[in-house]
Amino acid sequence: MAARLTGRPVSGARRSSGAPAEVLLDGGTPVMVKRGDGPGAVRAEVAGLRWLAAADAVRVPAVLGHDEHWMVTERVPTGSPDPGAALRFGRALAALHTAGAPHFGAPPPDGPEDAFIGLAPMRNAAGTEWPQWYAEHRVLPYVRGAVDRGTLRPGEAAVFEQLCARLPELAGPAEPPARLHGDLWNGNVLWGADGEVRLIDPAAHGGHRETDLAMLLLFGCPHLDRVLDGYRQAAPLADGWRERVGLHQLFPLLVHAVLFGRGYAEQALAAARDALAR
Repeated sequence: MAARLTGRPVSGARRSSGAPAEVLLDGGTPVMVKRGDGPGAVRAEVAGLRWLAAADAVRVPAVLGHDEHWMVTERVPTGSPDPGAALRFGRALAALHTAGAPHFGAPPPDGPEDAFIGLAPMRNAAGTEWPQWYAEHRVLPYVRGAVDRGTLRPGEAAVFEQLCARLPELAGPAEPPARLHGDLWNGNVLWGADGEVRLIDPAAHGGHRETDLAMLLLFGCPHLDRVLDGYRQAAPLADGWRERVGLHQLFPLLVHAVLFGRGYAEQALAAARDALAR
């Protein structure tokens, strides 16, 4: 597979199982080979990586070849998390967001509207006002999905509907569409052996920059205070951003409720109720 997609012979494999798998191209160059999780998944990920790279901000692995089902990227040698690298990552993330997007919900160029976040479908549909777009495309579809799967009770959906109705007053100052990684949890942050962070597995789209930061805060990240310091040095955040973290965490929490069950649904309910109480 790697040979066909890169045009270079494969000389061996360092791991015979796992997703993605690591193989060696002729000459000893290590690469990662990954199969897409659904129709359009590879196209979306490749387009996302290239869109993030085009911002010349946060570094991402280079795409070395792909087809409809498989992709090959460079392997990133990893090291230990470092405070200096965290500070630089924060500044780079701010620059990525500032690179912007044509509108909320914009897919990367050549990326599909029907994409994925992890194993969950994610629709990239255009919006002009963030509160309405976030409600329609990042909260309510996953509420319905969680109800359908039985991880949210039908009566609990009303909490999220109430929150969506109040989003215009809860969302804070208007922000332009940011270029988001879109699935920015710690597992997608690689601390390179060269002292620079790379991001992998994007669910890239145009959105609110606080959503990326909220996901980092939800799942944790080494030296997170330094990441935030670097970010705010490069692009100060609007007043009240910390009070809005739970609002932005609804998206990943509801996605996880659909994929992984009731525990995440309860966290999403708590976040929604807390936002409504403010």
